[in-house]
Amino acid sequence: MKTRIGAILAICLATFPLTTLAEELSEARIKELVYEAIRENPDIIMEAVAILQQREDAAQASATQSVLGDQRTALERDPNAPVLGNPDGDVTVVEFFDYNCPYCKRAMTEVQALLAADKNVRVVYREWPILGEGSVFASRAALAARAQGKYEAFHWALMGAKGRVQEASVLRIAKDVGLDIEQLQADMRTPEVEDHLARSMQLAEALGFNGTPSFVIGEALVPGFVDQAQLQEIIDENRKAK
Repeated sequence: MKTRIGAILAICLATFPLTTLAEELSEARIKELVYEAIRENPDIIMEAVAILQQREDAAQASATQSVLGDQRTALERDPNAPVLGNPDGDVTVVEFFDYNCPYCKRAMTEVQALLAADKNVRVVYREWPILGEGSVFASRAALAARAQGKYEAFHWALMGAKGRVQEASVLRIAKDVGLDIEQLQADMRTPEVEDHLARSMQLAEALGFNGTPSFVIGEALVPGFVDQAQLQEIIDENRKAK
């Protein structure tokens, strides 16, 4: 906060028409003149905030593009990340999600509708359990289900579960979709599961995501819930850009 206030004051100072003797003024006197100017013209502070926000947005956009460039392969072609839809699709949608996120549950039907309507899309799932121990257990179980070839069925079942998923409900759902529970629990402790979760956290933090669901489609970062139409629009724009 102090850094931001200092930056605003610096911008205000730059916009305040000091005399050519400004260099001879003390720091305290300069601040006094700035505060006086603000009192006489409060709009200065709003202009300064707007300028600062523009600078921060530009810096964030630049940093994000750098991360996307550096992490493109990790995001779209990680062999340790589940892929649904067309594995050879021309556009990749990366979704960061949590099984206990209500907005992720809403997004599930939108993603299903997208996959049904667009046969040339591949969806990469990044399990990002940030909503408690139940979420972590569910993600570990879902990733472990890959060893039995049942990730997709288990994923949709977990996402469609009513209420919060916890260890007991996760194991019950696993049994319902035909998973061998003993093998599942053993596979939940494999390095591949651990690596996927750690990598998801690293990527999400690097991209500046702070909640689920969050999507990456080409150069676009899409935090929060989006419907099928919005997803399709971004995908179509991505195709045109290619």
